[in-house]
Amino acid sequence: MPQNPENVLDHMTLFRQPEYTEMFENKKKNFENPVADAELERVREWTKTDEYREKNFAREALTVNPAKACQPLGAVFAAVGFEQTLPFVHGSQGCVAYYRSHFSRHFKEPTSCVSSSMTEDAAVFGGLNNMIDGLANTYNMYKPKMIAVSTTCMAEVIGDDLNAFIKTAKEKGSVPQEFDVPFAHTPAFVGSHITGYDNVMKGIVEHFWDGKARTEPALERVPGEKINFIGGFDGYTVGNLREIKRIFNSMQVNYTILGDNSDVWDTPTDGEFRMYDGGTTLEEAANALHAKATISMQEYNTEKTLKYIETKGQEVVSFNHPLGVRGTDEFLMAVSRITGKPISAELTRERGRLIDAIADSNAHIHGKKFAIYGDPDLCLGLTAFLLELGAEPTHVLSTNGGKPWAEKVEKLLASSPFGKDCHAYAGKDLWHMRSLLFTEPVDFLIGNTYGKYLDRDTGTPLIRIGFPIFDRHHYHRYPVWGYQGAMNVLVWILDKIFDEIDRNTNVVAKSDYSFDIIR
Repeated sequence: MPQNPENVLDHMTLFRQPEYTEMFENKKKNFENPVADAELERVREWTKTDEYREKNFAREALTVNPAKACQPLGAVFAAVGFEQTLPFVHGSQGCVAYYRSHFSRHFKEPTSCVSSSMTEDAAVFGGLNNMIDGLANTYNMYKPKMIAVSTTCMAEVIGDDLNAFIKTAKEKGSVPQEFDVPFAHTPAFVGSHITGYDNVMKGIVEHFWDGKARTEPALERVPGEKINFIGGFDGYTVGNLREIKRIFNSMQVNYTILGDNSDVWDTPTDGEFRMYDGGTTLEEAANALHAKATISMQEYNTEKTLKYIETKGQEVVSFNHPLGVRGTDEFLMAVSRITGKPISAELTRERGRLIDAIADSNAHIHGKKFAIYGDPDLCLGLTAFLLELGAEPTHVLSTNGGKPWAEKVEKLLASSPFGKDCHAYAGKDLWHMRSLLFTEPVDFLIGNTYGKYLDRDTGTPLIRIGFPIFDRHHYHRYPVWGYQGAMNVLVWILDKIFDEIDRNTNVVAKSDYSFDIIR
């Protein structure tokens, strides 16, 4: 064996050793039903054509590499934003392992979440016993202040009733009667992670405001001057929520962040393990009913939640992941209008610095073509910012975006001369994006880690913005909201542009006449 304890080889080196290369060749020859190299290359080239693109976009019954995840992932994201709250997923252990690993790989932090460990017998007879035992174990072992229950495919297919199951579990003594167990049905086979986020956020505020599943009198709203802020499912939640707090404090705004998970995914290494850290307190969640208004940073993440909050008499305002000058302007002006607080001099100076930075670098971005994919709100925010920079967001694709989203993007594109010949693609996946990149090439691709395969396949350089980011570290610590956040996004875009210029001008005595020190 090439591997030994005296000289441990990294996997990048290990799998290039003769023993492994021979094993891979034998596997391909004997088990993968290979075709001749010439035929493989012919088909590969055909998949880059307009003819193939037409067939690709005509498919209806198959999805290839969708740019989305399932509802329960978003459910967990929402739940961990509340004080000492443990997400409880009614389903199998394997599903929960996926949610935990997905977040841990992105945030580089442990993610606490438990399941009811449903197996074959629960699929036949129902998961009530799993709920009774699971809630008891969770309450006694992990000492949470609240357990937020959601579901997976298995529980939804067999029709388990969370409300009835939780009440029965309380009657059986799994948790005290007064213990908070909000819930939401989050079937993984419909919607996406942003739907799951929305369902759980609504489930939690509804739990506190409407009398805890009708076991107590509903709260009566007494309008106050505070505002609520909901960030939505956001891969930059650590940096973004801290930036929002700084902005609100700069304006002296009295606020509550509903679902503040900025600390639980950024715990220090100081000898103490924190299963729970930070989060919106349960008292704050209940008192959020009395707020003057609720602001959502991501409209498509909070559609049901905002409709529910509006029925309570609050004003609701939503944005589409605002990035850049105009996006931040509109957000701050809405906050100022609602609260009566002026936009601070500090923020005004930050705006000027961002405009100065854009002016310094505009020549490098102007006219560049971009393809964008990701969640619907993020795509809208990035599209608006690119138009502001003089770039051309040629392809804007969102697997979990619908027809209203596409119409909104097309309207945004039509509002700028840089949006000419740019289009939105709702409900499409990354295999559709591949066809677009081959038939209508762009200069850069913006999206999450999964775009690196498109980068390699099509030669379109990837700028990593979105969720998840697995193959780069610590992006989540940087904000992308506010003027400071826009500065970060601007720098990430420019860095990739300059890297590509250097990569294409570094051949000595042939192209290095542009291998410049100053850009």
